[in-house]
Amino acid sequence: MPLVQHSDLPTFSRLREHGHEVLSLDRAVHQDIRELHIGFLNMMPDAALAATERQFISLVGGCNRIAQFFVYPFSLEGLPRSGETLEYIDRYYSRYEDLTRSGLAALIITGANVANPSLDQEPFWDPLMEVVDWARRNVASTLYSCLATHATLKRFYGIERQPLPEKRWGVYSHRISMPRHPLLRGINTRFDVPHSRYNDISASQLEEAGLTVLVESEEGGVHMAVSPDQFRAIFFQGHPEYDTNSLLKEYKREVIRYLNGELRRPPPFPERYFPAQARETARRFVLEAERALREDKPLPDFLERDIEPGIDNTWGDTAKAIINNWLGLVYQLTNLDRRQQYMEGVNPEDPLKLKA
Repeated sequence: MPLVQHSDLPTFSRLREHGHEVLSLDRAVHQDIRELHIGFLNMMPDAALAATERQFISLVGGCNRIAQFFVYPFSLEGLPRSGETLEYIDRYYSRYEDLTRSGLAALIITGANVANPSLDQEPFWDPLMEVVDWARRNVASTLYSCLATHATLKRFYGIERQPLPEKRWGVYSHRISMPRHPLLRGINTRFDVPHSRYNDISASQLEEAGLTVLVESEEGGVHMAVSPDQFRAIFFQGHPEYDTNSLLKEYKREVIRYLNGELRRPPPFPERYFPAQARETARRFVLEAERALREDKPLPDFLERDIEPGIDNTWGDTAKAIINNWLGLVYQLTNLDRRQQYMEGVNPEDPLKLKA
């Protein structure tokens, strides 16, 4: 399914440069192909805003159903933003109010940085809840990622996330819990997913609230679950959208924090991510940087180019397949009038007809 460049959002041009099929608006309007209109609520901090935008839109564009994808990024008030980022959002992003009037077939909501002990104390809590309440009544299916998962589970099911003893980050092996679920059709029964978080919601918490766990890991915890109706809300705790080097960039940021005195000890390596040679290169950099600090010399450069070639991406294909299944089901169930949640005859409490 090709993406349609319906605005000047720079991500469209970057994806085209990297080999993705992106239709011009003029070409799209002359094709007799159905459109799917997808909202993308980007709550990520400034430094990750554009990368996260590109990662998720790339996943959508990698689907192969016969449809044209119109993706509409938007953001919220209450998120700390620089003037430059606000200008970018004002220029390239849609307004939430406009999207509610025109309607959406599907919605993706990202994570965000937090600064308060409870999610409902965050400045963006009320605007976010307005969006998820509207989506529950008007959008066929919403995919929640990371913090958006935790916030929505707190809102609708009273589930409180629990702090982990230490940051869970790395690439973990997962197993499918319900291989016959339509969202997992044709997916390998075991696959990898990156995680990066300080908090967790367990399988038992989800199941006690009536949700269904679809994918989990003995070490990484639950990755994917769905609401009791099996489709209207899809929850990710992992990060299948990550680029091959995303965890490497996170590791670099943590190392810099350590060298700046913000951390008491060097960060651990992301689990099951760095091969042996990459670990040795990273370890050597930290030792050289510590020596430079002691001797009051300039810090050496962090040589990402020496580490990245040895890192394997073991999650991208499965991520694309799951998103493909998700949007294929959206395509089958939604009304041609995108202001309607479903086509006539679809029961919102059982849209996939999975209940006995």
